[in-house]
Amino acid sequence: MAICPICNGFEKINAKCSVCGKALSDNGRIMDYYGNYSPYMPIDQLKLADGYPTDYTKKECPHLLKCVACGHDEVKFIKE
Repeated sequence: MAICPICNGFEKINAKCSVCGKALSDNGRIMDYYGNYSPYMPIDQLKLADGYPTDYTKKECPHLLKCVACGHDEVKFIKE
């Protein structure tokens, strides 16, 4: 089983907004926003149904990033 270095606190995301260039804030795994119980479901199970066809096969963790200035949302794939 692969682990995400961001989810486990080994690293931090330093990314800039593609719209305004300001800092992006990491809001966690995108799958955590799918429903009330999604944060408690097995990660690999959610990856099979999250709409990103390669995150399971390439062992990537999709994180939701939000711009603190303009509110733009982006998904960034983190190598596990």
